[in-house]
Amino acid sequence: MSAGTAAIHLGLIQLGVGAGDEVICQSFTFCASANPVAYQGATPVFIDSEEDTWNMDPVLLEEAIKDRIAKTGKKPKAILPVHLYGMPARIDEICAVASKYDIPVLEDAAEALGSEFKGQKCGTFGTFGVLSFNGNKMITTSGGGALIVPDAAAKKQTMFYATQAREPFPHYQHEKIGYNYRMSNICAGIGRGQMTVLDEHIAHHRHVHALYAKAFEGVDGITLKSNPDDRFNANYWLSTILIDPAKTGTDYDEVRRKLDEKGIETRPLWKPMHLQPVYAHNPCYVNGVSERLFNRGLCIPAGPWVTDEDVDYIKEEILRLFDGKK
Repeated sequence: MSAGTAAIHLGLIQLGVGAGDEVICQSFTFCASANPVAYQGATPVFIDSEEDTWNMDPVLLEEAIKDRIAKTGKKPKAILPVHLYGMPARIDEICAVASKYDIPVLEDAAEALGSEFKGQKCGTFGTFGVLSFNGNKMITTSGGGALIVPDAAAKKQTMFYATQAREPFPHYQHEKIGYNYRMSNICAGIGRGQMTVLDEHIAHHRHVHALYAKAFEGVDGITLKSNPDDRFNANYWLSTILIDPAKTGTDYDEVRRKLDEKGIETRPLWKPMHLQPVYAHNPCYVNGVSERLFNRGLCIPAGPWVTDEDVDYIKEEILRLFDGKK
């Protein structure tokens, strides 16, 4: 596809999502997960995160489904969990809830190419899965994505919608609304080349995360996000830290600004969707986890050009800032 967002959109179309429907979405993520729901005239219903993975809370998910059925008289049309920053969600529990209520799962694995839960690749648990090949992802096609489909019939249907829903006539005939969502041949060629370095890139991101784990071990006030247990095998697309102001004397935003002055780019964690002005009036089921994470977290450099020496430099600058606050 031309983008991961396009893949989500086509997944929603094939799940029958339309005007007046509701789709359960993860709040703590990028807007590209929820926006395609709005494209279809449906309503995103936002679910907060659980502490271990920062992804969709399965307990809140079930509470929300029950409440939406009680309030609207019908169940949500789909569930759209995300494997945030490459960390697998509690996808087995999410899929169990989905199965209980017979709701399909559209799995956003845009950031999780190569990540695994119990040895199974992220993106292969739901009815559909989504990958992204944007310029900042594990591999890139400059811009692009993919929809993981269950069978050949779904593949054919996906490509039908992605090529303007052109019917098989010698002339141009259209009986449904389609989209120009195909990946270009040039981008696809880049992607085929990038596939040869995918394993190397994943290994590097895991290596950088391990370096950060060693660098921040024993540093009071910094928590590096890591696999909760051996069921999870994140690709560590981004390495992320939480900063405790009470222990460090500073907050994530000051750290971000000071590191920027040293030529070290960082980013705040995603601002939850239920706090975004565009979705201010959408139904949401929150427990405070994502808001706390947003107010404490930073994404730190982890890309393919980050060296062991870079990690040492980043550590030194962060600790120097903390020392100056004592």
